[in-house]
Formats: sequence, C-alpha cells, structure tokens
Amino acid sequence: MSGAVVVEAPGAHRLVPHEPAEPGPGEVLVRVHAVGICGSDREVYQGNRPEGYVRYPLVPGHEWSGTVERTGAGVPGSLAGRKVVGEGFRNCQVCDRCHAGETTLCTAGYEETGFTRPGAMAPTLTLPARLLHVLPDDADLTAAALLEPAACVAAAALKAGARPGDRVAVVGTGTLGMFAVQFSHAASPAELLVVGTRRDREELSRRFGASDFRTKDGPLPDDFDLVVETAGSADAARTAAGLLRRGGRLVLTGIPAPGADGLDPTDLVVRQLEVRTVFGAPPDAWAHTVRVFAAGLLDPRPLVTHELPLDRFAEALELVGSGDPRVGKVLLRP
Repeated sequence: MSGAVVVEAPGAHRLVPHEPAEPGPGEVLVRVHAVGICGSDREVYQGNRPEGYVRYPLVPGHEWSGTVERTGAGVPGSLAGRKVVGEGFRNCQVCDRCHAGETTLCTAGYEETGFTRPGAMAPTLTLPARLLHVLPDDADLTAAALLEPAACVAAAALKAGARPGDRVAVVGTGTLGMFAVQFSHAASPAELLVVGTRRDREELSRRFGASDFRTKDGPLPDDFDLVVETAGSADAARTAAGLLRRGGRLVLTGIPAPGADGLDPTDLVVRQLEVRTVFGAPPDAWAHTVRVFAAGLLDPRPLVTHELPLDRFAEALELVGSGDPRVGKVLLRP
C-alpha cells in the first residue's frame, strides 16, 4: 500500500505508510482517485487555521473523488463500485440546526474531513456513508474532485434564488468565481457580468457563459439584480454591493482577512439590499451540485492545470500559493 501525507505540525509533513481503516457500522471505504488543494490546506500547513479548526497530526484533503471499495455493516452493498464524492462536515444530526438541514451550522462543534478528521491525501478514505453523493457511472472522477468547492458555490446559488432574466454579476475569478459563473449561466440570466482583477480570466469567464467582463479598477455599473461575491479580498464585499440596484440581492462567500473594508450599514438600509452569506455546503447544495454536474451544466475540468503524485505535496502547496496566473486548480493523485 502506498503512502499518505501527514502534516505533523505547522510546516512539518512526511509521507507515511498507509493501511486502509476498515469501515465500521454505517461507514464506507473509498479508493481515492484525486484530491484538490485550496487555500485552506495552505493554512493547515502554515499554521494559520483558527484554533479549533484543525487538529494535528493530520492527513489533509477535503476536496476529493473516488470509488467505494468496501461497505460496513448497515450500509447497502450496492454502493460498492460506485463513483462518489462526499461532504466534509461531520454534523451531529440531532441538534436543531441539523434537523433544519443547516448542517454547516451544527451546534455540536466543528468536525471536518481533512481538518479535524483524516482526509483524502491517502490511497483510501473511510467515512460515514451518509456523507456520500453518488455520481453517474460515466462521471469524470478527475473533474469530480472539484465538486466540493462547487458545492459551496451551489449553496450560494440556492440562497441567491436567481430567476431567468435576472441581471447577475460575479465578483472574483478564482475557482469559486468560475463555478459561480457556471451556476449563474444555468439560470438563464439576461446579463452575466464577471468582475476580476486580471484580464487573463476573461476568456475562461466567457467560455463559461459570461456576457461581459470588467476589472474592478475600471468603471462599473450599479443596476444588477443579483451579485455573488467569491473573491474574499479586503474590498470585495463593497465592490459587490456597489454593483447592485436598489433592493438587489448580495451573496457573500469569500472570507477576507480581519480588518477588511466592510459593508456600509447605512447603504444597506437606504438601498434595502438583501445580504446572504455562505460557509461550507449543506446536503441540499451537494445534491444540487451533483445533479447539475450530471446534467453537463457544470464543467470543472478546464479549471485543472496541474496533477501531481502525493509525494509532491510540498511542490503542490507552492504552486497554489505562487500567484502565477497559469496555475489553476492543483490536484494530487494517490
């Protein structure tokens, strides 16, 4: 059995021998196909993750795809051999928020695959079967490794409630921004504007359905019905709010550093803006993502620019943090 990546403490990692954890009652063993790296994984490695949101030593990896290899007691045997993705939040299922379907607000405390529980930077991953979402048999598992960030954007799309004919804008052109463009395009907007910092994302934005592209330092309109913010930069929320008409709807998904230039409450009240926020993806957002992906309306594949073996974990982290515009989504392959 090949090795798994273990981050022993901030700045320290090694490849260790990996033995599959046999699935217990209600669990499955998944053979990992690919695992994505995002900014949160860099936080884990650098030690910047807030207290309580990481537990060392840790096998990271919360964005993954794979195939069910074995099932534990009480799990339908028909899951074996199926292609799957899985939710990361280990919700308690019994608190009032979980019963309301808002599992990312579980009051029992934070537990998540790849942060406080073993993640997918290993040949196999054992997790509760209830967290799985089954993919079509012909699904591209490499593309499917990106469905975790896509599900976070799906949560924003569901909260946004885009209607056909809405004028929609997306702020941010990273992975989340490009997913927001695709989800927005699927809702048949009258206009779909993307606002970014670099012109080199215009071609991909238009490929995914954008009708216009502008940089945030140029003149911007102020009459959109709906804006989805994905950038997480210090001024992204204000830029996004400025794009809206009176009574418009704003959904924030980016997490800026402390001290960001926040929204003006006077502006929110006077213009009667509706503001929603997203952190993670509840089950309905995951189910929506898988449906849209299976229908061919969501194409993560063009976002993948690098695929590396697990033993090049350090190199992959450097790529993700390089700021190089040629670096998109980086995947590791066990």
